[in-house]
Formats: sequence, C-alpha cells, structure tokens
Amino acid sequence: MTDLTEPHPPHSHYPADSLLVESLDIEAQGVAHKPDGKVVFIKGALPFEVVTANINRKKTSFEQATVGAIHRESSQRVRPGCPHFGLHEGACGGCKMQHLHVGAQVAIKQRVLEDNLWHLGKVKPQTMLRPIEGPAWAYRYRARLSVRYVRKKGEVLVGFHERKSGYVADMKVCPVLPPHVSALLLPLRALIAGMDARETLPQIELACGDAVTAMVLRHMEPLSAGDLAQLRAFGSAHGVQWWLQPKGPDSIHLLDEGGTQLAYALPEFGITMPFKPTDFTQVNPQINRVLVGRALRLLDAQKTERVIDWFCGLGNFTLPLATQAGEVLGIEGSEALVARSRENYKLNQASTQEGSALAATKFVARNLFEMTPEVLTADGSADKWLVDPPREGAFALVQALAALHQDPALRGGWTPPRRIVYVSCNPATLARDADVLVHQAGYRLLSAGMVNMFPHTAHVESMAVFELEA
Repeated sequence: MTDLTEPHPPHSHYPADSLLVESLDIEAQGVAHKPDGKVVFIKGALPFEVVTANINRKKTSFEQATVGAIHRESSQRVRPGCPHFGLHEGACGGCKMQHLHVGAQVAIKQRVLEDNLWHLGKVKPQTMLRPIEGPAWAYRYRARLSVRYVRKKGEVLVGFHERKSGYVADMKVCPVLPPHVSALLLPLRALIAGMDARETLPQIELACGDAVTAMVLRHMEPLSAGDLAQLRAFGSAHGVQWWLQPKGPDSIHLLDEGGTQLAYALPEFGITMPFKPTDFTQVNPQINRVLVGRALRLLDAQKTERVIDWFCGLGNFTLPLATQAGEVLGIEGSEALVARSRENYKLNQASTQEGSALAATKFVARNLFEMTPEVLTADGSADKWLVDPPREGAFALVQALAALHQDPALRGGWTPPRRIVYVSCNPATLARDADVLVHQAGYRLLSAGMVNMFPHTAHVESMAVFELEA
C-alpha cells in the first residue's frame, strides 16, 4: 500500500512537481508543503490527494494555488451537487466544500474545533460530543441575495457573489436554498428586469419561516406604482411576502399589512418564535431545533434554578429555558431584539396550557462587549449560564467572570454559575474564551462538539460545556 504520509510515495510515477495534500485549512483549501518546506494552499485540493498546483500568488512563507491536475484522487471526492460550484471564473462563492463528501466535511470541522481549542486555548475537552448533522441540501432558510442589472447585456443577476469577487454569480439554481426558493431565481430576474427601478435595487434579503417566505427588497429610490403592482402580482403568484427597505434597517416595512406572521416553531418545547425578516435567526431551522434541544439537555436547568441567557437575541434559547428553569434572565445588546423577546415571551406565556406556564422571565439590554465585574454582579447570581455570542465571542464577559474568581472581595454575595453551556459560531473566539474560563476563572471543559449548521461551507458552529471546579 502506498504511504501517503510521505512527501512523495515510494516508486512514484507522479510528476516531479506534484504535491501531496496533507490537510484542509479553515477556508477549505488543501495544505501541502514543497520539498523546501514552504506551505502551499491549494484551492480545490483534498487531503491525501497528489496534485499539480497552478501557483497564482507567492509570498515569503507561503504560496497560493489552484488545482492543475489530480494524479491521485481522494476517496472522499464527490461530484458537486450544484452546477455553479467550482474554481472556474464566474463560479458561485456561496459554498466551498461541495467537492468533499459531507461526512468528511463534518470530520474536518470537528478537527478544526479540537485544533483551535488546543492550539489557541490550550484546553482539551474531557469528552468530544457527537457532531450535530442534518440535511446537506435545501437547508438555507436565510440568505442575502445580491441583485445587479447588467446594462450591456440587458439582463439581471440575482444570487451570491462569485468566488473572491464583487461580481454577482450567474445563478439559475441553488440547491442549498429551499427548492421553492431556488425555483424563484429566474422569475426574480425577470421581475427585476421589468421594473423601473431595476438599476437601484442592490439586494434581496430572504427569510423563510415555517409557513411564510419573506423577501426584503432594498431600494435606493422610491418605487413607482407600476413597480409596486409588479411586486404584488409576483408575491401573489409565487407565495412571497414582500417587505421594503428604502433606507437603513429601521426603515423595513411590509409592502401590504396583514397576512400570516413570519415565525418558526420549537416543537420540543411548545414554543413559537415570531420574527422580522432582518432579525437574527439561525440559517438552518432543522439544525437549530436539535441545537436548542442539546444545549438545554446539557445545561439541565431545574425548577429551583435561576439561569441567565447571554446574547439572547429573540429568545431562541431563553423561552425554551423558561419551560424548565425556575427563573430566567435574557440579556442582549440590541434594544429592538429585547423588545421582540418580551413580545415573544408574552405570546408564548398566553398560549401555554394552565399548569405549564413559563417561568418568570425578564429581558434587559446591555452592551456585552463592555462588561465589568460590577455590572456582572449587578445582574445577580445564577446557577447556570447559556452563552451564545456573535463571531466576536464573549471575551469581556468571561474576563469579568475571571476577575471575580481571582478577587473574592469583588463578589459580595454574588456566586458564579456552576455550569456554562457556550454556543459558538467561531472556534477561534471560543478557544480564546475557553482559555480564560479554564485557566483564569476556575472552570473545567467537560465536553465540546461541532454543529454542521452550514454544510458545504467552511463555517464551523460548535458547543462547549464548562463546569466550575469543586
């Protein structure tokens, strides 16, 4: 058997300039080394393949390239499921890993999480959680579709940007979008092409609920009566709820009031979550349901316990927590999302059956990137925390927690949470925060695992559980 761990397999008949791909980086590029040790990042190459690389960028310590020829193909290489995926000019940049079997994608992302935790945070979980997986196609219920009228060709493009480009890809289908939305790409092009404002419509924001497909049309000039009529006709024909955005996010409004409310359900907890199309919600609703369920099982909140949900957003975790805990506090940086959380709590409180009312739950707005020990203790003690920050992580929060651990005089009667479940969309900032929690705040990392929220992309979602040392 050929030993692919060697730079060139023995008795190789491969070209002298061929390279052995050793791994994938976070951008889904193959990583190889030249005989002199210089790193080469190769787009389109997979681990254990032997390839000839077309070098297109040279730096002192590394080179960037694309695959020229594959001399030995990986057993995990598959035919991409989308005709617009690839390395060719004009290829869609929405996905990076369609050429790799989805099971191998999951394994690589799990390794990315482990490597980040160890190399950046110097921590290892006692247990690796089984990855959370779901549908590999038709999963993307949220998307920002760029729109461009190409005057020279007299046509409109609607879709994601080309790979490493500001141009809009010439997309006719998109298998990661729900089928009914993918089928709308060409009708949307025809719609925009026929509108008076076609040159000043830069994007369409897609948000699918359980029963509603909403689209937010960004328009840089007022829409004519004819354009509005066309939108209404399109919406009626294709089941699209149109929202308009003439200026900033605060200007978003329904084209026509009434109709079904945009919402998603968390059936395991009997919760319904109404939202506006530009509110943050998870891209993948199937995975989100599993994610919430696992997070709450790991947190294991009891009716006698107080729980804080940091970066609570709309209440995606807060309201399910209110079905289990004795008291819940949701904290979020956006006043608008806090207001929406309160509305969602009232809606679900009113709909719960007698005897199964939600726990007492409050929501407050707080800048969580400027957290201090004084502000942290002012929010009161909690038995357990759920932390779900944006890509920037929760550095200020965990630093404040560490300061309180190191200086008991600052605490007063405040006590730290016994358990923290941390949901992350960036393994690097999770690792950084884990470093603080484990090495400065008195916690141990019980478990961690990846969540394949975005199949075929290099995005790594994950979850980690920390427990206070006895």
